[in-house]
Amino acid sequence: MPLQIVEKDITTMQVDAIVNAANNSLLGGGGVDGCIHRAAGPELLAECRTLGGCKTGEAKITGGYRLPCRYIIHTVGPIWCGGDQGEQELLTSCYRNSLELALAHDCETVAFPLISSGIYGYPKDQALQVAVETIRNFLQDHEMTVYLALFGRGPSRIGRGLYDEIRVYLGNRYVDSDAVMSDRAEASPDLMAAPCEASFAQPTYGKTGVASLQEALAGMEESFSQMLLRKIDEKGMTDVQCYKKANISRKLFSKIRSDALYRPSKATALAFAIALELPLSETKELLEKAGFALSHSNKADIIVEYFIQQHNYDVLVINEALFAFGQALLGG
Repeated sequence: MPLQIVEKDITTMQVDAIVNAANNSLLGGGGVDGCIHRAAGPELLAECRTLGGCKTGEAKITGGYRLPCRYIIHTVGPIWCGGDQGEQELLTSCYRNSLELALAHDCETVAFPLISSGIYGYPKDQALQVAVETIRNFLQDHEMTVYLALFGRGPSRIGRGLYDEIRVYLGNRYVDSDAVMSDRAEASPDLMAAPCEASFAQPTYGKTGVASLQEALAGMEESFSQMLLRKIDEKGMTDVQCYKKANISRKLFSKIRSDALYRPSKATALAFAIALELPLSETKELLEKAGFALSHSNKADIIVEYFIQQHNYDVLVINEALFAFGQALLGG
């Protein structure tokens, strides 16, 4: 997917460029800045000495040296002073200028830390919102894979209010599948010990099986790909609008469009349902076309259901919530 939230050490990521949350001197410091300088080696400091520092909101680029990336893009985030000192504009500029530098150097993959959210004090949920919105806007016009490498999950990532609402929604609906199976086993041990023969019954196709099988195949229902493309047309969307909104790459969408029998992952199918702003009933129908279902024994499914019920179809916001609860993200 074009924008991915990951929990990784940015210095170990094999991408074209990583972004360093630097200070104005560019000569190293604490937090991510210090980690990157230590991992890159003294050659990085030597090059940084030639750059003449960097203003807040701007970005400069160096080699990657001992890191597994080709480049390091250094940007200086704002210090949080309550939010009324232009912090948001400066933070937005950090991401935008870094992405423009990456584009100018033909980078296809870029990894960011959550800029200014450490010792600079920018509230993590607000810093994440700025990062996601700025990267999203950039990806509307450019093909690039961007990673947000974060440390830790939980309410600080999406805000305590939303986190608590989702937690309550989960608490009212989540069913532990292991507990359910245990209860069923206690209630009917013979049933759990042997599968029902009917569930393994094989279909019959007559004496040869050929004619009836051909008839069955000829009567196949609409596939996932066919339903998806029909829904895109019905919504008056272009292909690009749909796959961008779903946080799906152009390459993956091309595979789906060119193959009427393409079977996507559940995460991909759900991302398209969100992009199309389908109600819950139609979301379930689209999932069924891909061979999946929503389940209340799956926390990720319940979180997605919560957002659909709230008519919030922003896939990146949903992914922020899924990340905060330790669940897999939507997308390709």
